[in-house]
Amino acid sequence: MKRRQLLQWTGAGAAGLAVPTLLPGLARAAEPLKELRLDYAYYSPSSLVLRRFGWLEEDFKRDGTGVKWVLSAGSNRALEYLNGNSIDIGSSAGLAALLAKANGNPITAPYIYSRPEWTALVVSKDSPIKSLADLKGKKIAATKGTDPYLFLLRALQTVKLKRSDIEHVALQHADGRAALEQGRVDAWAGLDPHIAASELDSGTRLIYRNIAFNTYGFLNVREDFLAQRPSEVRRVIAGYERARQWILANTTEAAKILSEEAKVSLQVALLQIKLRTDLSHPLPTAEHVKALQAAAPILLEEQLVKPGTDLNKAIASLVDTRFAQGLLRA
Repeated sequence: MKRRQLLQWTGAGAAGLAVPTLLPGLARAAEPLKELRLDYAYYSPSSLVLRRFGWLEEDFKRDGTGVKWVLSAGSNRALEYLNGNSIDIGSSAGLAALLAKANGNPITAPYIYSRPEWTALVVSKDSPIKSLADLKGKKIAATKGTDPYLFLLRALQTVKLKRSDIEHVALQHADGRAALEQGRVDAWAGLDPHIAASELDSGTRLIYRNIAFNTYGFLNVREDFLAQRPSEVRRVIAGYERARQWILANTTEAAKILSEEAKVSLQVALLQIKLRTDLSHPLPTAEHVKALQAAAPILLEEQLVKPGTDLNKAIASLVDTRFAQGLLRA
């Protein structure tokens, strides 16, 4: 999308012009929004670029709307902030968003900010652990409610192990890395850029990778905010599109921003962005629905949702394949 087209979309709402309605029946906001609240995360390079350049601040300033950024240390934090009405828009992994949605978090996902390979199972460089089967009875760090935790459970299933077969140590991502490197746990289901930093700085090893078990990066919006502020949501998505295309054209510069924000080396940031982050498919489609349908059974099998929960219904109401179509296909 050309910058001119982005400005036409974002400027139309600011100038009070008619913006095409993609979801019929949505209520229009009666008054200008005082503050737009959204998160940024080291696992979402687009959010870092968008925040660094102040493109949303520039756009919303015309309405007198302030922009507040909140750091999400993991999907669990982003989803907690959305559920607690601390932010309006937040970034998480797709399966983590589904878990939250199925448990009552009123969110919908109209945009995909990346398809990453951001999680894997990691052990120390001198660990005797060589395979998933070796994890039985071991201490494994992972952040509950995030893609790495759900990745761990799905990985264990491939060798007929359950959550009860390991000792789960609940730690936030950065703390999980520290615990592994200090020998306090045997393995870690980590998240980039922490994994990349641990690999390059401490020589840790990835014993299990599976990109199909890494669910997409979902940009989630509170349902009430989307209903009341569809124009503002479109403008945020336009900002994410601008950031996505800037990263594609300026990968090294984007890695420098990630390096500075996450306080990791440029080599670590390049590993995450160049080799483990796919920014080519931002529009939610049946592909993302199918990915969640394939992953969803783990939520019931591990009793992470109530028995009998209709996960297909939750997926259908979470993945919004219509809202951003006009914007992204313009």
